[in-house]
Amino acid sequence: MATRLRLLCCGATAASRTAAFPRRDEPLDEGGRRLAAARVLGGPVPAIAFVAPDPAARETASLMGVAAEVETILADSDHGDWTGHSLIELQGSDPTGLALWLAEPASGAPRGETLVAVAARVGPWLDRIAETEATVLAITHPAVIRAAIAHALGCPLETTLNIDIAPLSETSLSFNRRWRLQGLTAG
Repeated sequence: MATRLRLLCCGATAASRTAAFPRRDEPLDEGGRRLAAARVLGGPVPAIAFVAPDPAARETASLMGVAAEVETILADSDHGDWTGHSLIELQGSDPTGLALWLAEPASGAPRGETLVAVAARVGPWLDRIAETEATVLAITHPAVIRAAIAHALGCPLETTLNIDIAPLSETSLSFNRRWRLQGLTAG
């Protein structure tokens, strides 16, 4: 039997709608709550479900009726000094820093977590999931999903920045001696 991992991106927040660096305590916005409540989880029923500790992910799971175990490894990346700030605000307050980040977003926000750091925590978790031989659901955030894709496919992390991970979208991976990308679906 193979392992199937379904990575569901949590619903929309005010930060995701305004191109801002989210706070880890940020809940879903009204539209995010409405769409999460309407989202039907099709496909194979997960034998195990995990959820990031952040309120947006936990609220997404709850509204979808998914009983999930909190997994701290699935937490959103830490955005350091830019937490809670929009790109428009940063253009005014830190245009040089913003230009550097736009040129190399995998480097993370000032005093924040890099994509390499996210991958360092997600990769070993993914390796453990590969051993479950079950269908697993994880409700988490775009950076975590990108790190999982890079680890599973052995591709450069920067490549995954070219993949849009929209709210409530699903990324499906399977493992049978090696990971394979099964699909990316819109929310």
